[in-house]
Amino acid sequence: MLKSIKLKNIEIKHPVILAPMAGVSDLPFRELVSSFGIQKDCAVSLTITEMVPSTSQVMLLEKKKSTNKIKRLYEQNNSSNLTSIQIFGNDPVFMAQSAKINEDLGADIIDINMGCPVNKIVKNGAGSDLMKNPQLAEQIIKSVVNAVKIPVSVKIRAGWDANNKNAPTFAKMIEDAGASMITIHGRTRSQLYSGNIDYDIIRQTKNAVKIPVIGNGDITTCQLAKDMIEKTGVDGIMIGRGSYGSPWFLSNVIEYLKTGQETFFPTIKEKKEIMVKHIKAMIEYYGERGGLLNARKHIAWYSKGIRNSNEFRNLINNSDNIEEVFDLIDKLFI
Repeated sequence: MLKSIKLKNIEIKHPVILAPMAGVSDLPFRELVSSFGIQKDCAVSLTITEMVPSTSQVMLLEKKKSTNKIKRLYEQNNSSNLTSIQIFGNDPVFMAQSAKINEDLGADIIDINMGCPVNKIVKNGAGSDLMKNPQLAEQIIKSVVNAVKIPVSVKIRAGWDANNKNAPTFAKMIEDAGASMITIHGRTRSQLYSGNIDYDIIRQTKNAVKIPVIGNGDITTCQLAKDMIEKTGVDGIMIGRGSYGSPWFLSNVIEYLKTGQETFFPTIKEKKEIMVKHIKAMIEYYGERGGLLNARKHIAWYSKGIRNSNEFRNLINNSDNIEEVFDLIDKLFI
């Protein structure tokens, strides 16, 4: 159902893409998601990092120092799939410099965030706030495109609010500014993550441009992935919250779109093994304390729907002892 996408000299074989999610799309999670479906040729081809603050990245590296937090945001996948590094900001110069830094670090694609609805991003004139300022957005895109040789993509929303759904015209500006791909989330900024996505505005956006368009929003089942494609005609899909507690989900979607079937439904034992592998990778990456703190939300997602999981999550959230955490997991996942 989906064909591969070519962006300059890069091919996205399976355009079912892991979304950039703050606090979620770190290196351990991206690697885990990429590990599924390899034997069936249904592995994820592209994952996107958490948002990298362009100004902070440039200023810290100019001073020849960086924080571990910033470094972790743009670390590359060890697997063979492609890595897109997403940057955000409202200054064309800093955005261009950040893009070049990330290209030099090995990014395959630079993604510009013009869709984040979070207040702390929007109030600084970045993220979806840029959809209210297409002139500045155009300057940023052109600046980034001119700064790098690799493809540049842009992530947007349907618009600012119900009265300002400007995604189709905004997308045409993005294309004219030189970007190679667009991702559109089918909600406005004012909706945040509530209400329904607008398939029609995604379809209009797809029809407004010739470059590939990726559909995003509420893809939590394989059927909804198929619906997104059939109702909008997009060239690919991006999955975010559907991967929470189900890092195998994207591979299942790829298989479903290819064959009409999904074959990996982990048992409780298998889910436990995946979760433990994930936690251990996070501890190795962040250290024991940081790993446990960052793993808590993932453990909650993995345990959703299991009997007595509410009490389990309360105990997990109050434990700083790795042995105790694994003991609690052993008692629940039986």
